[in-house]
Amino acid sequence: MTSSIPLRSALVLACFVLSACQTFRRTDALVVTSGDWRGELVGEFDNHEQVVQARPAATPQVRFIVTALAQPGWYAWRTQLRTGTLLESTWLLRAESATDGGVVLTPHRPLVADAAIDRKFDAAQWIALDACALRAAASAGPLIAKADAASCATVAPGVGVEAALLPLSIEQRGDSMRVRLYADQARAADARADARRVQWFDGWAAINGAGANATAESVDWHMSKDLRVGSEGGRVTLNWRDGKPAGYSLLLERLSYREGNTPVLKLSLIEDPSQRAVAYAWANPEATRIGINLGWAQIGLERATGAAVKPAR
Repeated sequence: MTSSIPLRSALVLACFVLSACQTFRRTDALVVTSGDWRGELVGEFDNHEQVVQARPAATPQVRFIVTALAQPGWYAWRTQLRTGTLLESTWLLRAESATDGGVVLTPHRPLVADAAIDRKFDAAQWIALDACALRAAASAGPLIAKADAASCATVAPGVGVEAALLPLSIEQRGDSMRVRLYADQARAADARADARRVQWFDGWAAINGAGANATAESVDWHMSKDLRVGSEGGRVTLNWRDGKPAGYSLLLERLSYREGNTPVLKLSLIEDPSQRAVAYAWANPEATRIGINLGWAQIGLERATGAAVKPAR
């Protein structure tokens, strides 16, 4: 049955429920210029190393997937938070010039199910959460934006469980992104997700059917081609030629050793039943190639080129 409520009335009702509407601002959309944060913001960011370093303490794994929409000044901001179960949400961030010369990033939530963020994007399908707007000083360098937590708390109940994933602060410098989510307030005063941009690698792996007992005469090779794995804890399962799991996986991760003074890119061959690392190789984080050769197992990966954002794990 088609609703007879006019769109304008629906918007007014939604504003009342959320207690988030203010007078519409007539501000200019920001356009990306060379070298500023608006270009660096786009990509996938994951806090894998923070989670590894925190063990056995409980630190949630968080991934942020940010894409620029075709309409200038609009960004899709997808958050995935895993604490045993997966909680995820997609907001739109509207970047605007503030009257004081700074920048305002206003989160928007959808008014309709399956609100489009592709070529069919329609701003009328999204409503601004002005109370949760993040503000930053004008800068052509890093992005440092912060929302007023008390103000955002006035609309969180109307947003529902997904309010936990609203960003209260964003600090983005190159490949690093620090984000404080609404849910982080329950953890600690300084709780943040320290995420890093995911770099993607393509490659191949060959495993001999005889495993570690393979001899030079063993010719039972099983090749896995077209592998793709991310640098922030990305994992991919290796298969036999019939498509069944071979019992091994590849793990690629950026980590820091010697009290954080030695960053490395680490590739590990994992034995799936025991989760034991059979072998691993280190390279500098900027490496374009990394591989392992055990004779019976051979792996080669190369940094991928092309789009910054790839499908999430």
